[in-house]
Amino acid sequence: MTSRNTNQPVTPGASSALDQMKYEIASELGLANYQQMDKGSLPSRVNGYVGGNMTKKLVAYAEQALSSGNTAQILQAAPTEQIGQRS
Repeated sequence: MTSRNTNQPVTPGASSALDQMKYEIASELGLANYQQMDKGSLPSRVNGYVGGNMTKKLVAYAEQALSSGNTAQILQAAPTEQIGQRS
């Protein structure tokens, strides 16, 4: 089965920062050597905890930026995707 993931990074260079965040969160959750682990051998719940905590921290960052008046920075971070127009 081939992967159909067509997600492209919105911000060039963000991929390495997101990976670093993922490994730091995994470490906080007690998953030593997460970078070298076979993620497919881990229960989906474990990988979900890592992704869920990443999302929670990213949303908190955006909320903080919005509350301090940085709305333009947030709105310009990603283009708005029109309904039904996925590429």
